[in-house]
Amino acid sequence: MHSILIRQPGGPDVLELGTQPVPEPAAHEVLLQVHAAGVNRPDVLLRQGKYRGSGDVTGTVPGLEVAGIVTQCGADVTRWQPGDAVCALLASGGYAEYAVVDARHCLPVPTGWTMTEAASLPETVYTVWHNVFQRGALQPGETLLVHGGSSGIGITAVQLAHALGSRVVATVGSPDKQAAVQGLGADTVINYREQDFEQVLAAAGGVDVVLDMVGGDYTAKNLRLLRDDGRLVFINAMQGGPAAFNALEIMARRLTITGSTLRPRSADFKAALARAVEQHVWPLLAAGKFRPVIFQTFPLGNAAAAHQLLESSTHIGKIVLQTGA
Repeated sequence: MHSILIRQPGGPDVLELGTQPVPEPAAHEVLLQVHAAGVNRPDVLLRQGKYRGSGDVTGTVPGLEVAGIVTQCGADVTRWQPGDAVCALLASGGYAEYAVVDARHCLPVPTGWTMTEAASLPETVYTVWHNVFQRGALQPGETLLVHGGSSGIGITAVQLAHALGSRVVATVGSPDKQAAVQGLGADTVINYREQDFEQVLAAAGGVDVVLDMVGGDYTAKNLRLLRDDGRLVFINAMQGGPAAFNALEIMARRLTITGSTLRPRSADFKAALARAVEQHVWPLLAAGKFRPVIFQTFPLGNAAAAHQLLESSTHIGKIVLQTGA
């Protein structure tokens, strides 16, 4: 089969199209013929050798989310059969024509969704559900601030929070992104290049939950914006991890600072998360309360170009690789 391999840690040009044997599923796994694979920020960190705990990434096949057809089932798999259309969360291996995945980490392709659209779901939906709704405990009527509102994570958080009855504020970096995110259900969208989000939101009374992928000097601003008992949830720190804040303020206002990374979590944790997502999110997809936003697709062999686009941050929504299957 064809797959994308990391030649060595580095820039997008280290992604090379190569060949490997088709993997064999273990007893608890299914083999998927991959039709499409989502491209995500953790793939970039993995390629750079900067993903915590990844070790030597030379020869690794990136890719955390795919959609495809089940072609073979391990001996212990009961839910899926060959021919089933699923999307799935993987620790790696998605940039390939075939991939093996824990059967418990698969969900059915939503009715009416294409494989390309379905491939845009697992990594972002699993991440948002866990961080915004489980760790962040966002409730109907509360206000969520999403930084990077036009990213794959951002469009997911905006749509899910809106669908479940929360007020949503997002930050973006251009007028076209502002319009796009407003159209997805955000109540307020702030262009951070033109306005100071802290000033705007402080005047509006603050927020209850912040989903942050920026870190750095955003941290203190986020904490000042939180209402009493508010929650700040990190999923990345693109400006850097270190930050200064007042611990006494955290105590006095009972604020919570938390965060997570999905890839290193246990298979059992991801299986439980998949069940929660299917229970709470899949009905929203069926009801049309969440729609896919695909910015651009690339053939599998053009993974380097897809990474260049992702790192440019000019996209709105998801970038997806297609295998041609």
